Amino acid sequence: MKDKRVLYVSSEVIPYLPETEISSMSFEAPRMVNKNGGQIRIFMPRYGNINERRHQLHEVIRLSGMNMVINDLDMPLIIKVASIPKERMQVYFIDNEDYFKRKATYADEDGNYFPDNDERAIFFAKGVIETVKKLNWAPDIIHVHGWLASFLPLYLRNYYGNEPLFENSKIVTSVYNQGFSNTLNHDVGDKIRFDAIDDDAIKELDEPTYENVMKVAINNSDAVIIGSKDISDELVKHIDGLDIPVLPYQEMEDMEREYIEFYESKLLAE
Repeated sequence: MKDKRVLYVSSEVIPYLPETEISSMSFEAPRMVNKNGGQIRIFMPRYGNINERRHQLHEVIRLSGMNMVINDLDMPLIIKVASIPKERMQVYFIDNEDYFKRKATYADEDGNYFPDNDERAIFFAKGVIETVKKLNWAPDIIHVHGWLASFLPLYLRNYYGNEPLFENSKIVTSVYNQGFSNTLNHDVGDKIRFDAIDDDAIKELDEPTYENVMKVAINNSDAVIIGSKDISDELVKHIDGLDIPVLPYQEMEDMEREYIEFYESKLLAE
């Protein structure tokens, strides 16, 4: 992995949010690449329940100031950054007052998922890609974790398909059983079509369940990693029907060896 560049895009990362499979793996995987001589960048949303003072987040003025067009609305992009203590790893936070100021991640205090989670996911995907472009940092691997990050492969392959910075990047999506009930906003397909993305790329989003959202991510990925011991039969069947490399679920003690080997043999070998 020496000098290889890996971009981690995650909906959750510890220590900024509570420990889950996603937040833990989004910390452990970049730490492992760092340890093996690779270069990493981590991106996550700046939810309102992240304590900016405690974690010493600060705005990066030179990266902020762009507007992301979401469903014909200009939404200002704010970029903040913090360092994970003792790890020499920086985390970039995608922020916007309308989408991420509220003091919660995905749902209100009654457990109701936010009706604009679809727009938040689109904004996050586009915000990450535009920021990486500004950094002029061409990743060898882009590793996606969590459903709120799951539109990134779709946008990278379809909306930014001719962007030279990413022409050699390989996308791997980790699939977890940490999803959402019911569906995203049923208008999500129309909002993505506004960006001139073909119907064929988002046909699953006619019914935007967690499984269908993840299918769209998987369809636009070069490889898949199973992040939970048990994922839904529907996703297992979908993954089995594709001709792409798959790394089965790994226990923590085996993760470093297996992940590095998977990265090197399946994504960096060409």
